[in-house]
Amino acid sequence: MKYMILTYASQQDYDGMGGKETGKPAWTGEDFAAMGAFMDKFNNDLAESGELVETRALAAPVLTRRLGSKDGASVVTDGPYAETQEVLAGYWIVECDSFDRATEIAARLGDTPAPDFVRATAYADIRPIVEGGQEDLVG
Repeated sequence: MKYMILTYASQQDYDGMGGKETGKPAWTGEDFAAMGAFMDKFNNDLAESGELVETRALAAPVLTRRLGSKDGASVVTDGPYAETQEVLAGYWIVECDSFDRATEIAARLGDTPAPDFVRATAYADIRPIVEGGQEDLVG
């Protein structure tokens, strides 16, 4: 079974990692390097176990476009969006034996080195991937 592990951030988080003023302490070069090293090891461990299908980090929300509609016409809006603080920051697709195993994998992300104020609000979602239309889409 395949599962998607999703992580979230805000434009403020991206700004802090980039050293911009956010009203919170900026990430140091050491903070960023430690997170990168952790992610490299995390990804390599999953690849070595054969559970990693794909992983990607996503660019900052300011580089996002949202497509919607208004009065029957398509509307494109550039990010970031005042109505949405948290946005998808990255994802992993893993293939493993169970939802519990996917949850164990995602739980390791709680060990990601980051400033305490970032770790305090970090979370990940784990969702089964529907393949072939055979699984129940609504639970």
